[in-house]
Formats: sequence, structure tokens, C-alpha cells
Amino acid sequence: MADTKPQRGKKYPLGATYDGKGVNFALFSANAQKVELCLFDKDGKEEQIRYLIDKNDNNIWHIYLPNVRPGQVYGYRVYGPYQPSLGKRFNPNKLLLDPYAKKIIGKLIWNKAIFGYDIDSPDKDLSFSTLDSAPYVPKSVVVDNKKFNWHDNNFKSVPSAQTIIYELHVKGFSKLHPKVKDSSRGKFLGMAAAPMVNYLKWLGITSVEILPSHAFFADKVFPDNYQQSYWGYESIAYFAPEPSYLTNYNIDDFRTMVDAYHQSGLEVIMDVVYNHTGEGNQLGPTLCYRGIDNQSYYRLDPENPRLYQDTTGCGASVNFDNPHVLQMVMDSLRYWKEEMHVDGFRFDLTSTLCRRQNIFTQNSAFLHIVEQDPVLKNAKLIAEPWDLGYGGYQLGAFPSGWFEWNDRYRDVVRRFWKGDQYQVPELASRISGSSDMFDYNNRDIWSSINFVTSHDGFCLHDLLCYNSKHNLANGEENRDGHNVNYSWNSGIEGDTDDMYIIQNRLQRAKCIMTTLLLSFGTPMITSGDEVLKNKFGNNNPYCQDNIINWIAWEAIDKQDRDFTRYVKSIIKLRSSLKIFDKKSFFSGKADENGIKDLVWYNEKGGEMSDADWYDGNKKTLSYCIHRNNKFILCVMSANNTDISWKLPNLEYEDWSLLLDSSDKFNTNQKIKSGANIKLPAWSIVLFQIKK
Repeated sequence: MADTKPQRGKKYPLGATYDGKGVNFALFSANAQKVELCLFDKDGKEEQIRYLIDKNDNNIWHIYLPNVRPGQVYGYRVYGPYQPSLGKRFNPNKLLLDPYAKKIIGKLIWNKAIFGYDIDSPDKDLSFSTLDSAPYVPKSVVVDNKKFNWHDNNFKSVPSAQTIIYELHVKGFSKLHPKVKDSSRGKFLGMAAAPMVNYLKWLGITSVEILPSHAFFADKVFPDNYQQSYWGYESIAYFAPEPSYLTNYNIDDFRTMVDAYHQSGLEVIMDVVYNHTGEGNQLGPTLCYRGIDNQSYYRLDPENPRLYQDTTGCGASVNFDNPHVLQMVMDSLRYWKEEMHVDGFRFDLTSTLCRRQNIFTQNSAFLHIVEQDPVLKNAKLIAEPWDLGYGGYQLGAFPSGWFEWNDRYRDVVRRFWKGDQYQVPELASRISGSSDMFDYNNRDIWSSINFVTSHDGFCLHDLLCYNSKHNLANGEENRDGHNVNYSWNSGIEGDTDDMYIIQNRLQRAKCIMTTLLLSFGTPMITSGDEVLKNKFGNNNPYCQDNIINWIAWEAIDKQDRDFTRYVKSIIKLRSSLKIFDKKSFFSGKADENGIKDLVWYNEKGGEMSDADWYDGNKKTLSYCIHRNNKFILCVMSANNTDISWKLPNLEYEDWSLLLDSSDKFNTNQKIKSGANIKLPAWSIVLFQIKK
């Protein structure tokens, strides 16, 4: 490393910034007493020199080092009182990551030295650790601001009304694909491989939502009997890509992936976890924020600052009341939008981000600053509209322009196709866009993210094969995961050779996927559901970095491939119908010609009456949409036997059959308006009349 004499530097931008001659380092800490910058060799193994940072402007500690170049490995040691009972947890024996680090190298080794306290002491976190954590923690790396050779300059975001989201895990999606190079499997470059991109394009997906890809140290080195995180909801660095998804720590791999998707017309949406960090509660390790300024970065219990306010279930909540913390999050979002070209963000446990003094409010600083931000104005913003704290369930409470995960949609679709009673009125509200929750403040009908499965909970296959969770592989004695899944195994728990049960499961799988794709709102498909991936009844595989979560592409059999083609056909049908391109919600009122935009019909061909809506035994639902000079009639039956159904008599032409999930009809068949048909058990049929 070249000799260098430190200079004053400047307080912005935060992080490590290379200007062609040297590097400016800037770090926020409001309560530190002293900060040291530690420079390491290129592998991060040996500390070479320390610099005292004695310049502090408005709580920003900064220093400029001439002759330092990109690739320089570094970390911080921050001095101050160690008084956990007062919320102060400074410990200069712990090497800390830069919160603004764009690149991280090295593995996290789960050693007692990474904790700020002596884990062998009976006083636990009230004790003080003198062990040096540097040999056991990843380090930050200075990056160059050189421009990536983008090919996506003409890429335009997918219109909201056309969006079909596919939620996937970077590793699980490509790890076992035979046509992806071994060196790229399970990484961003594997995602960027032509077979992966072409498959999604072939399927009809428009937008790929990737599970957390901020650095979370997927390849931690744990002692025996320790569960590894797989999903990635333990973010520790909000500017750095997850190192295990990179080849040779090359952060341009992420850009390569995004560029490849954009060249094929596909959006990339990041699942981001700003509500908590991988440091956990007061007994967690000291890796970054806790050691830099615990009181600023986290919400502390005002009655006992040793503890944290936790609305996440993960130990501690990030403190969005602090403007510097909010700035960090906004800088992170802008970085991924501007420098990495991502198209949107799905915010984990978004209610936590919108709390003031630990109370959720629509007037939160986070919502206001996002709404006015010029960089994010065209980004897709998706809220998981709940957390685990008081008043945390806020479905429907987010501003105009936001999408929201709709768990009420998930539950009622599961229950209807399980055959439960009293589901018809709720299902009607959900498949027509959930106007009862989203039709306010000029919100659009696509605001609801409609989903039946996600990474969390049963996958589609298991929803149809298991009545109970089977999570013993997680090592928690089956205590983890949801206990209420609204699943039905069709009569036998798990896999079976019984052809009647196999057929019933397949029919219900087709009905569930068809319902999802013929509902108003924005559909989200979970990766693997379209091939009926089996997770063996594990409804919480957060720690399963194996075949439970990976898609076994070469093991997909003919029936599953046929189901994939069926899903593709429904996605194509959704687009061709030209009825889902509306923005406004249905009114149910007649136009000047006496025609309503939406009508619900009963089995007698008449409009649903109050008695029909209150009939808890009813397991059929039919809606008719009038749009773009045509009528689209959808009939859903969760009955376990065929029933007689009268088509509405609209006094126009005959009904043309567009879809029959049971394959009992001739798809070219025309049926007279007002005719009676035999509606197959566990089926969906779709008809059309053009005026």
C-alpha cells in the first residue's frame, strides 16, 4: 500500500468515495467519541495501518486518503462508552462494516469474538468483550465509480395493468439447471443465463421479484447444529450485493443480470429488508450499526434501553425516527435504482418503516419522502403491509401508487378451493380488485398484489398435499411456521399413487392458478409453483439450502410440464382478453345502454340475490365483465360433484367457450345464451360474447 498522508476530507457523500486520486471516507455516528479507519491487505486478512479520524462535522466523521485506490479493504473501530443499560454499546475491539459499503469480501465466522460482550459471562450483554473480531468478520471494499456498459437504455417499465410478478430466490432458481454453467449456478450470473431468461419470457412473466440480495452472509461459517439463513431476511449491508451470489466478488454480476433481463423486456424488483438487520437483539453480534451508534440506528425500549423495540420478530427494529437512518435507506434505494437499474422494491414488513414513536402513521417521514423523491417516482413500490407490533396490520393503508401484498386474497382463494363454506362473498370482493380496501384516494385496481403462495408458507403443491406442516428438518421440533394454512390434502397426507386423489389435486391446482390469473389486481406467482415443485410439507424452509428450496429442473415429469404449459396458456389468455387493462374499480352500475360493467350470476342464470350471498353452502361463483364491446363470463365451482348451471341470457350471440380447466368441453364449442350446461366438479369455465 502506498504511503499516504491523511487530509481533512468532506462529510458527503457518506461511505468510501474514489475521486481518481484518492478516497474520501465518511461515517455517521452521533454518539461516538473517537473513530479509527483500519486498512487491510487485499484479502482482508492482515490489518496494515490505522488512521484516527478526528474531523466530525454535524456527526459525520470523515477523512481523505490520497493514493488509496479501488479494491482497498477497510473497516472501522468506533470508540465510546459501553453502557448497555443506557443503550450505548461501543466496543473498539470489534471491526465494523461501513453502512455504505458497496462491496464486501470475506465470510462471517461465528466466533465468540464477533459479540460485543463476553458470551461466557453470566452477565451476558452487560459484560464487555476484549476479543478482536477482525479475523472473523467480512470487510468493506472501496469500489470504482466507473460506468457499466449498459445495453438497456431503451428499456421502459412494464405498465402496472400488464404486470405479472414472479417471486424467486437467486440460488434456488438456477442452482440445478443443467444448461447453466457450473460456475454461474446459484448466482446472479446464473440468473442472467439465457436459459433462465428465455424460460421466464416464454412463460409470460413481466417482472421478476428476487428475494433479498443485499449482503446477508449466506455462507456464514457456523459451529455444529446451527441453522443457516437461506431466504436472506438478515440484511447487514444495504448497498452491497450478497457476496455468495457473486463470482470473485464482482459486483458487476448484479448489473449483468439486470441488463440481461431488461434486454428481454423483463423488470427486476428487489425484495428489501430495511426494518431490521442481521445483528438481531441485544444478544446478537456487533458487526456494523450496533457498534457505530446503537442509539441512533435502532429503536430502544424507553423503559429499558438495554433492550430493543421489536415489531419485526427478529430482535430489533431499525429507527426510522432518526433522519440519518432514513437518509441511509433513501440513499440505498436511489443507489439500486440509479446505479444498478432495478425497477422496483418490495419492502419487507413495511409497517415498521412507517412508525413514528413506534406507532404506525400514514404521515410517516418514510412515506412522505418516498412519494416526493424524483428518482423513485417511476419505481414499482410494493408494501408487505404489516409487521408484528401493535397496530401493525395495515392492509389498504398505503398511499396512491403503492402496491400491497393482499393476504386476504391468499386466504379466501385457498379456502374456496379447499371447499370451505361461507367463502363466496369474500372471494367476490378479492377477485374483482378488493375495492373495499383499495378504492380510495384515486388508487388503481392493480394496487392489490394477488397471491396464493409466496416464499413463506406452503407452496402450491404442498397446499394440495398436506393438511399439516412438516417442518422437522428445520430443527425446531415442528414449532416454527404457520399453523393455519387453509390447505387440504384431498384425503391422503403427502405423496400418493391414488389416481383419484392425484387428479383431484391437479384439478384444484389448475383452478387456483386460473383464479389468480383471472382476478383483477396484480398477480404474483411463486417460483416453482408452475412446475408443481414439492417442498415435502415444509411451510417455513427459511434454513433449507438444499433440494427443498432448489428447483430440480431435470426431475420435472410430464404431468408437471403439462401443468407449466397450462399456466403459460392462462397468462397468455389473461393478456388476450383485454379486460385487465383498466385502472378504475368496478361500479356495478348500468351505462346509458343499461349494461353493467360487472354482474354476479347464480346457477339459475339470474343476478345474485341477498339470499345467494348469504348462502353458506354455496360453492360456486360467477362473474360477467362488460368491457371493450364484449362480455366475459367466468364460472368457478368448488363442488365435489358436477352441477347444472344456466348461462345468462344476454340476447346477443352464442357464448364461445374460451377455457375449461377440467378439459370436459370442446374449446371451439358455442353454447346458446341462456342454455343449461353441466358444470364439472372442481373447475373453472370461461365464455365470451362479442357484441
